[in-house]
Parts: sequence; structure tokens; C-alpha cells
Amino acid sequence: MKFRFLVLLVLFTFPPVFAQLKTVIGQTDYPFWINVPEAEKNEKQPVLIFLHGRSLSGTDINRVKRYGVLRAMERGRKIPGIVVAPQLASGPWNPDKVLQLLEYVQKNYNTDLARVYVCGMSLGSYGTLHFAGKYADKITAAVAICGGGNVNDACKLATLPLWIQHGNKDFIVRMSESKKVVDAIKKCKPDADVTFTIIPGGNHSNVEQLFHENALYDWLFKQVKK
Repeated sequence: MKFRFLVLLVLFTFPPVFAQLKTVIGQTDYPFWINVPEAEKNEKQPVLIFLHGRSLSGTDINRVKRYGVLRAMERGRKIPGIVVAPQLASGPWNPDKVLQLLEYVQKNYNTDLARVYVCGMSLGSYGTLHFAGKYADKITAAVAICGGGNVNDACKLATLPLWIQHGNKDFIVRMSESKKVVDAIKKCKPDADVTFTIIPGGNHSNVEQLFHENALYDWLFKQVKK
């Protein structure tokens, strides 16, 4: 009886982190996880979209929880907004389909249009910068980790606050891929709000730790579209 009381006490004292996490399948081209704070009922919420890397592609949506924002949440991180994490079946991320996803969330939930954030890792970093480059007017800021982007998007990317990060020991996607995009952005707009952080000793895997640190979220959520 005493043990049963302790179990109930723990359950009520520490509610599951994923109490609001659910999948949405068949409503947009990308199936996705979504986590909606209780405050969404009364207050407009920021939206954070996480785009995963190639290793999480497929048709088992549970794979998306293996690293990144959802993994950080699973380990106890509280995100002050609506978190959306789609799954890509194969190939590269399609910015039009990411926009479709964002518009679905904005139509069906109480969101703040001035606070829309995108972050991604590896292939998801390319997807983040491609989406931000094509639809810069739809988002507020972006973080791209250990990936790269299209230099043709540079001038539109230059209109957004960007934080691009890459490990100097990444032999899967070379750091030069990120630097190439940053250089193109700076060439288009020398005073562009782009930060390029080189992570000493960072390889293609251990930079995932960035999703478990405050800095990424603190930087994103302080950005507000004017």
C-alpha cells in the first residue's frame, strides 16, 4: 500500500514530459510530432520547427525522437512554445512542404506569427537554410548545425537572424559547407545578422549536444519579427 502511494505521488508530482506530444499523420505531406503547451489555449505561442538529418528519414516516425529537440525534451527540457518535428521519408527536405506544415499549424493552433523558428542538423541544416532562403518572410530566425546551404539563397538569408554552427572535426559534412554559405551571405550584405560558430573538436555526431544546451533556445526565442 505504501509503495502504491509513492507511485501515485511521483506520477502527480512529475507529469510526463510528453503529456502534450502527439503525432499528426495524413494532414500534410510530412507526418509530424507536435507538442502544444497548455498556455496555447489562452496565449499565442511561438512555433519551433525541427528538421532532422538523413539517418532519421523513413516511415517510422518514432525515429525522429532519437536526437535533436524531441530527444532534449525527452530528457527533461521544457520548450516555451509549440514544437513541430516532421519526418522526411527520403531525399532532401522540400521547402514547400515545410511551409505547408507551418501553415497547417498556424491555422489549427494559437500561434504568434512574429515568433516562428526553424532549426536543423545535417540534412536538416540544409533543409533549414533552404526553407529560410525561400520563405524568409514566413519565419523569424533559424539555427543550422553541421550542414550547409545554397549560395543562391544568400541574399534572402541575409534578411534573417541566423546562427550557423559547425564542428571543425566533421569529416561527414565539411565545415567549408557552412562557411561557404556564411561568406555568400556576408558578400550580399556585410552587416547581415549571421553568427558562424566553429565548435572545437566537434564532429558530425557530438554537435548534437547543442540541442541539450540553453544557448540555442535562448538565442532563438529572444528573436521577434518586427
